[in-house]
Order: sequence, then structure tokens, then C-alpha cells
Amino acid sequence: MTDSEIADPERPGADVVSVAFRRRPVAPTPNSSEPPATKQVSFDRRELQTILNLYGRRVAEGEWRDYAIGFGAQKAVFAIFRRASETPLYTIEKNPTLARRQGAYSVVSADGFILKRGHDLERVLAVLDKKLKLVVT
Repeated sequence: MTDSEIADPERPGADVVSVAFRRRPVAPTPNSSEPPATKQVSFDRRELQTILNLYGRRVAEGEWRDYAIGFGAQKAVFAIFRRASETPLYTIEKNPTLARRQGAYSVVSADGFILKRGHDLERVLAVLDKKLKLVVT
């Protein structure tokens, strides 16, 4: 019995049934109905860890409560919400097309103003991180 032949238990008179296997093409052909794969911009593990560290601190303080992540062909977005039903307070964006000029990372406020833009994510996120102040009474 070869790989293309199997026993058919439903047909008592036949011991072996030949089966033809049809292979699918590896890459889609130009006439295929499948759309070509598009490259998405996303945050890597280090970037996401940096963002989630800041997010976790602010959640522990009770200021932020929800987030959303979006990946697209042009940019990746991490949106921060006070409540899930509202518009985002801040969005942290990664846009690789701006990497050589203004920096790939930016923090945008709810009203659309860019608070900080740069090449280093930690320095860009510093605009959202509160600094402790000493208060003398």
C-alpha cells in the first residue's frame, strides 16, 4: 500500500482505494481572489514593555482605566482611556516613515496636539510620567 492508497472500511468489497492528493500553491497566484499580505507596523516587545510599565503605574494611581492597541500599514497606536466609553486621553504612536526626520514616536493629546515627538520612546513617554514634588508646609 502506498501513501496515496488507503483502505476504505465502508466498502466491504474493496480492500484499497486510490486517493489523489492535490497540493495547494504556496504563494497566491496573480489570479487568486486572496488579497496580498500587507505589512503592519507594530510595537516590539521592548517598546510594549516600556509603555505598559507607565500604564501600570498610572492605573495603580487610579487615573487610567483602559487601553486599546491598533496596528496598521502606516502606524501603530496605543490609546489610553480614563473610561472605556470616552475618547482616548492620549495616544502613543509609532510611525516609521517619520523615523529619520522627527522621530518615530509621538504622544498626542485628546484634542490632537502633539505633546512630544522623538527617536527614543522613554524620553517621549516622560511627558506623561509625573514627577514627584517635595511640598514643605
